[in-house]
Amino acid sequence: MTSVFLLAVALLAQDTTQGKAVYQKWCAGCHGDTGAGDGEAAHYMLPRPRDFTGAIYQIRSTASGELPTDADLMRAIDDGLPGTAMPGWKDRLSAGDRRNLVAYLKTFSTFFADTSFRPQPIAFGSAPGGGGGDEALRTGRLFYDSIGCRKCHGDRGRGDGPSSPTLKDDAGLPVFAADLSEGWRFNGGASAEDIYHRLRTGLDGTPMPSFSDLLDQQFLTDEQLWRVAQYVRSLSPDAPEVRDVIRAPRIAGALPRAPDDSAWNDVDRYWFPLVGQIIVKNRWFNPAVSGVWVQVAHNGDSLALRVVWNDRSQSPDTAWLAHGGRVLSSLALDEGSAPAPQPWPDQLAVQFPLTIPSGMERPYFLMGDRTAPVYQWRWSSASPAAAVAGQARGLDRFDPAAAGGAGAQSVYDAGQWRVVFTRALATPDSASQLQFQTGRAIPVAFFAWDGSNAETGTRMAVSTWYFLALDEPVPARVFISPVLAMTLVLVVGLLMVRRAQRASGRQP
Repeated sequence: MTSVFLLAVALLAQDTTQGKAVYQKWCAGCHGDTGAGDGEAAHYMLPRPRDFTGAIYQIRSTASGELPTDADLMRAIDDGLPGTAMPGWKDRLSAGDRRNLVAYLKTFSTFFADTSFRPQPIAFGSAPGGGGGDEALRTGRLFYDSIGCRKCHGDRGRGDGPSSPTLKDDAGLPVFAADLSEGWRFNGGASAEDIYHRLRTGLDGTPMPSFSDLLDQQFLTDEQLWRVAQYVRSLSPDAPEVRDVIRAPRIAGALPRAPDDSAWNDVDRYWFPLVGQIIVKNRWFNPAVSGVWVQVAHNGDSLALRVVWNDRSQSPDTAWLAHGGRVLSSLALDEGSAPAPQPWPDQLAVQFPLTIPSGMERPYFLMGDRTAPVYQWRWSSASPAAAVAGQARGLDRFDPAAAGGAGAQSVYDAGQWRVVFTRALATPDSASQLQFQTGRAIPVAFFAWDGSNAETGTRMAVSTWYFLALDEPVPARVFISPVLAMTLVLVVGLLMVRRAQRASGRQP
């Protein structure tokens, strides 16, 4: 028994010397040699990497203003912090390396020096009975409004509340209110339990407060705060699967051209993540648009392509100019001194090759190049009722088409853009415009700019190439052939029965 106990103690031991070696190899580039959050990469990131010297941690099981537990630190290392540049290390580092790393991180701050003090988690308790039914969600929504969540997160939780443009962390750096409709990007987890824990602890160092004091003041009950967590969870679907191919069904009659046409409810949605453009100067490490939802349908003559994405402002919006200025001055930009923010519009580009490739070859995804242009539809909130079609020959050159462009309709509603592009499958200008064909894998990519986040030109969010497949019309033989086959089988069967009856002398 003694040997088992000693082995357990050895396994749980933490070695700060080994932890330092792990830190210097994997962490110092962002968090800095002294743990002050000032590594070489830090100035390209918003939010900034954690400054370990102040011991202010967002994801904790302890009360607001208190130190985290070792388990809290381990969880952040294991799972990372979605919505930030901090990845999860559980599959990259051994359990021993991660325990040693926890021990070394604590050496950066004198607040951990008193080893006799052990941070104590809050006694969270369990979710109340009844689950998250309609009545529970109505209660959650009521208190979502009354305790002020709506001010930052917005009426539908898309981070577009009236206070959203003013939000800064304790260091004065700009931060976004979380988009509650994208739970897979939640800092600290997306379950109702995780959300409840964040409501109790707050996110220290950010504008997100703890609501535990409202329980102490009996402004609301623990059950009602749980209902808020359940309501917030209801705003987000599960993490979407990224699929490589958009299947566009063939529909009869007119296409849905309006963004909110009910016909879109019957068309499959596809999610595509977007990341910052960090390849070509001027690079952009802080994109506001994290992804787009795409739906496509066609009727044999034309196609309609619907793109939906969350955007905290309907740009250009002068209320966000100060935020844009803070973003530009906070990031290390290729152009040197930060440019002055301007009321830039929101923009979207949908990209295709100029011709459908016969194999898997595709043009350069970053808007083609001089010798291999791409075909694009471009939309801007400055002219929301129109789209411009043309060819891009790199990020710095776009040549609009003379005729045969795409139509567009758009709607902005509660922190979300919905845009529908429409175009004939074939156009007279086959030399400079893509001719869509059914039954072919057509490469497609997406680009988005949030003007209120100082995004314009090369400062944008980009995707890689995916594929669009327009369903082919079903040939009449597909329906006729089974009928003919069944008829033939029936006739052959009757003939065989008749012949057998004759052979046995029992012909009726």
